[in-house]
Amino acid sequence: MASFVTEVLASSGKLEKEDLASKISRMSRKVEDTKEEVCDMINKKYSEFLPNLQASEDLMVQIDTVSKEMEALKNCIESEVQQNIHVAVNEYLKLKQQLEKNTMIIKMLEHLKQFHSAMEDFNKALQEKKYVDAATHLEKAGKSVDSLKDWKTSQLPLLSSLSSELTVQRENLIYHLGDEWKRLVIWRLPSTKESAGPKAFHKIELVLSDACIKDFEPKPTPLLCSVLQALAIQGDLQNKIKLFSHVLLKNMLKPLVMYASLELTLSEQQGEGTILGLECLEEGSEERSTPSQVYKKLLLVLKTLHSHLLDVSIGDKKLSAILGELIWEEVSKCIIHDCLVYSIPTNSSDLERYNSVIRETEVFEEALKNMEYLQDDSTDLLKYARDVNCHFASKKCRDVIVAARKLMTSKMHNTVKISPESKLRLPKLPPPSSEVKTKQEVVKEEVSMENSKQLSACSLCLPACRISESVQQLMELAVNTLCEAVGSSTQCALQLFFTVRNIFQLFYDVVPTYHKENLLKFPHLAAVQHNNCMYLAHHLLTLGHHFRAHLPQPLSEGVATFVDMVPGFRKLGAQCFLAQLNVQRAELIERLSTAHNFCNLDDEDNYIAASKAVRQVIHQLKQLGTVWQDVLPVSIYCKAMGNLLNTAITEIIAKIMMLEDISSEDGEHLHTLCQTIIEEGPLVFIPLAEENKNKKYQEEVPLYVKKWSTFKELVIVLRANLQEIVDRWADGKGPLAVEFSSSEVKSLIRALFQNTERRAAALTKIK
Repeated sequence: MASFVTEVLASSGKLEKEDLASKISRMSRKVEDTKEEVCDMINKKYSEFLPNLQASEDLMVQIDTVSKEMEALKNCIESEVQQNIHVAVNEYLKLKQQLEKNTMIIKMLEHLKQFHSAMEDFNKALQEKKYVDAATHLEKAGKSVDSLKDWKTSQLPLLSSLSSELTVQRENLIYHLGDEWKRLVIWRLPSTKESAGPKAFHKIELVLSDACIKDFEPKPTPLLCSVLQALAIQGDLQNKIKLFSHVLLKNMLKPLVMYASLELTLSEQQGEGTILGLECLEEGSEERSTPSQVYKKLLLVLKTLHSHLLDVSIGDKKLSAILGELIWEEVSKCIIHDCLVYSIPTNSSDLERYNSVIRETEVFEEALKNMEYLQDDSTDLLKYARDVNCHFASKKCRDVIVAARKLMTSKMHNTVKISPESKLRLPKLPPPSSEVKTKQEVVKEEVSMENSKQLSACSLCLPACRISESVQQLMELAVNTLCEAVGSSTQCALQLFFTVRNIFQLFYDVVPTYHKENLLKFPHLAAVQHNNCMYLAHHLLTLGHHFRAHLPQPLSEGVATFVDMVPGFRKLGAQCFLAQLNVQRAELIERLSTAHNFCNLDDEDNYIAASKAVRQVIHQLKQLGTVWQDVLPVSIYCKAMGNLLNTAITEIIAKIMMLEDISSEDGEHLHTLCQTIIEEGPLVFIPLAEENKNKKYQEEVPLYVKKWSTFKELVIVLRANLQEIVDRWADGKGPLAVEFSSSEVKSLIRALFQNTERRAAALTKIK
């Protein structure tokens, strides 16, 4: 059949407008017929699913033929229009618009043809398991549908059917790819997992399909490569690798780092492939794996994955690089927090040996870079390993603070005896620098010029007392920490030194608060806390001086001192003990308040109450004397007991002086009660465990009890007659005048004696 375009071109001369219009009209009808046939074929294929292979092939040929004729006619018309544009612009414009519409329809038909061809090729490739080709053809079909959607004038009713078909086939491809992935990479997880611990990961296995051997090295199979690349084309590879990385981290990589008892096994099973498995061994003494053990296990896993699965190029990247980006941050954090942290030395002497860990970390990272898991030259893992000095100091400081706090919150009543001969065990330090030596020589020369008479060896020693065992251990901890600072780097030494200061500051803040209730409740603990504070203050005076010359600058220039903390500790100890003394004073006064002010003692009930109050006071003082015996320094003990005894007798004196009428019987009872205190009061002074050594302090009661002489004078007056009182007054020069004022003596005389001329005469002599 002669083509329509050939007939047009066969005519000689110019095209007549009427012929051109009729030919375009016929071409339009032909295009519309072809469009209907194509749409009908596509509808039967993708909506009604009718087999029509021959008809569709004829239509494809017909579309090509019409397209060629349209192109020839278009060229002819455009050349004719150019020649006659000044004559028939409007007419040719209408014709051209009609032609452009037909051209658009032809392009739509070409997209339908491309879609159909791509889908046919896709089905063929999918059946042959050529997944990369299948994914490529599916992408082409998708582009054809997208092009059809872009035509604003497109009203094809089949567009939704084409989109549905494309979606179905895409899901079909993804299903096939996922099914292949599941056969190539298999996780075997235990059905019933332990709640926690290494046993939860026992018998976990990762099975990788048989790799092909190339140049004696295992490589991923072509099928695996095809599956991975097809997943990448479909945009689903990232999700697959992300899910795989999550399972890999949770069930293999992290457990290998965290649990030393987990062993990694690698085996080849005929028909299955390569199997990576975890086995839980009996838990040994090692709680944590060493860095070298962790690196060895992780490299075995990652090398196996690289050779059997990940050595595949996806675009300009290896699959191992994609996985590395997903897992490296988590893996490095896990290695740092569950392995490297515990490998940091606890002693400065072990720091040199840590260089091997740094080298192992460098080798580990280099191996990961060779397999393209890592891209950067320096990572957080290697930085952490190289900053061992900083981490050592931080770990040491943290451990020291934890140990110190544990000591501070332990029981205080476990005590040790401190004597003037007791010395703080200070280690032998290396000789200081030459500058410091010169200064010390100058000081020695100056000392040698002093007076030959020196102070006693015990002049600046701590007096004998008892302190908490925990406080002694706390001081030893501080000394050991300062020893670690000697010879360390400047930054490390500064951290350690100020950690020691923080220990003492922590003691200042924590102990009074943590033990507050017990310090008020138990006199023994209050005395021990007083001694603890004085013990710390005593050693803080010289602790900095002992280490200063051996520490780096600026510590050696005077910064290394603890002297500023001494007043605070002394005040803390004094306040604690004074608070306990106030509690005891209040109890003494409360006991004496039950004595009915010592009045009307001729009444049996009143006398019994007064006698009971006095006995309770003596008993309380004896109990305190026993509790504080051998605990407080002798001087502090005597001052404390003297203060409390003075409180009791001052209260008794005040109550007796307030009496306005004291009968002879009352006076006798008062004398008896007071005499009991005079006899038994000194016996509460028992600072030492050896009884024969306490007599000295019992004889020195007047030195510690301010009102003792006053009390003794009052007891004498209670039994004396008027003449004896006047004689002891001795015109204001006798012992009575030393302890009492004239008004107080007159008040006593008026209370003790009836109003007679003799009393009046005696009162006149008291001036």
